[in-house]
Amino acid sequence: MSLKLGPAGVPLSCKGRTIVEGMDDITTLGLETMEIQTVRTVQPKHFDQYWQAGVLSHKTKFEMNLHGPYYAELLGNRRERSRTLAKMEASIQAAKVINARHIVFHVGPYLEFSRGKEANEQVANIMAGVVERVGELWGDKSLEEQHIAFPWLNDDTPALVGIETSGRQELWGTLEEVLEVSNHVEGTVPVLNMAHIHSRGHGRLRTSEDYGELFDMVRDTLGGKKFYCHFSGVEHRMGNALHYTQVKKSDLKFEPLAEFLAEDGDWLDVTVISDSPLLEHDAMFMLQQYDRSRHRLLEKQARDERRIKLALQQGLDPEELAAREAEEKKKRLAAEEAEGKGTKGKKPAKKPAKKPAEKPAEKSKEKPAKSKAKGSKSKGKNDDMFDDNDDDDDIF
Repeated sequence: MSLKLGPAGVPLSCKGRTIVEGMDDITTLGLETMEIQTVRTVQPKHFDQYWQAGVLSHKTKFEMNLHGPYYAELLGNRRERSRTLAKMEASIQAAKVINARHIVFHVGPYLEFSRGKEANEQVANIMAGVVERVGELWGDKSLEEQHIAFPWLNDDTPALVGIETSGRQELWGTLEEVLEVSNHVEGTVPVLNMAHIHSRGHGRLRTSEDYGELFDMVRDTLGGKKFYCHFSGVEHRMGNALHYTQVKKSDLKFEPLAEFLAEDGDWLDVTVISDSPLLEHDAMFMLQQYDRSRHRLLEKQARDERRIKLALQQGLDPEELAAREAEEKKKRLAAEEAEGKGTKGKKPAKKPAKKPAEKPAEKSKEKPAKSKAKGSKSKGKNDDMFDDNDDDDDIF
C-alpha cells in the first residue's frame, strides 16, 4: 500500500508563497506531493519558479502534478475548442518544466452535444492528440541534447494525462464517461474527484464499502493499481456540487476512505490531493485519519492473534472460542437490555434532602455601636469586614 497526500497549491502556512518554498513546507509536514493550480491560464512570469521546482523535484523524487485551466470548452464550436486547446498547450509546456507526473484537465459543458457515444468520441479524439503532444516532449531520445536544462524529460515514462470527473449535471465527466474515454485512449488516467463523484451521485460515498465498489469498478474497467484522486468536503444540492468546504463540515467524510485503504487497500498505489479550502491542514487531517485506521486494524489483528493463542492453549478450535465469546456477549447485552426495560418508567428514588447547615452560635456580646465620631468611622468598617456573623461556611 502506497499513499501520498498533498495540497492543491502552495500551502497556506508558507510564508514565501513560492512553489519551491511550498515544497519545503510540504516535506516538513510529512506530506509527499503537490499539485500546481493554473486556474484560468498559465502565467509566463511563473516559469522561473516552475524550473526551480522541476530541478528540486527531479533531485528529491518529490512528486509534482499540474492542474490545467478550470474553464474548458472542448465540446464547443471550433473557436471555443481552439481557445481551450491553446490553454492546454501552455499547461503541457509548464508541466514539462515542472517535472509533473500528472497533468489534469477538465472537458467542460456538453454544449451542443448530448450525453452518449458522440460526445465521448469527441473527447477521446482530443485527448489522444494531447497524449501525442506530451509524448513529443517526454522520452524522445533524438532530442536528448536539447534536454540539458530538463534532464527529467529523458525519462522513458512521460507525464500522464488525467481526465477529471465533474461535479455538475451540465458538465461532461460522469465516472462512467471518464472511465470509457480512459479505457480507449492509452496514456490517460481517470482523476477521481471524490467530492464531484459524491455530489453528482446525490451523496453516494458514505461507507468504506462505497469506496471499495468505486475502486473495484475502476480496476475492473482499466486494470492496474495506480490511482490519482482529489478529496475535499463539499456542499451539494440536487446532484450538483456548489462549493468545496473543509472536510469536517461536510457529509463527505474521509474516515470511511481511510478505513478502506487501511483494511483492503494493500493492492493500491494512491495519490490524494487536498482540494479543501484549508489545503495542507486538511491533508494533515486525512493523514491522521489514515494512521488511526491503521492503528485500529493492527489492534484488531493483535486481538485475533491472542484469541487464537488462547484457544490453542485450551485445546479449542479458534472458531469455537469465537462462537463462545459471541454467545456470552449476546447474553450480556440481553441482560443489560432486560435490566433497562425493568427500570424503564420507574421514577428514580428521591435523594434525602440535605439538612441545612447549622448556623454558628450567636455571640453573647452584642456588636459595639458605631461611633459617630469621625476618628472611629474607619474602625467600624473593619469590624464589619471580620465580623463572626458572616456565613463563611456557606462559601466553602
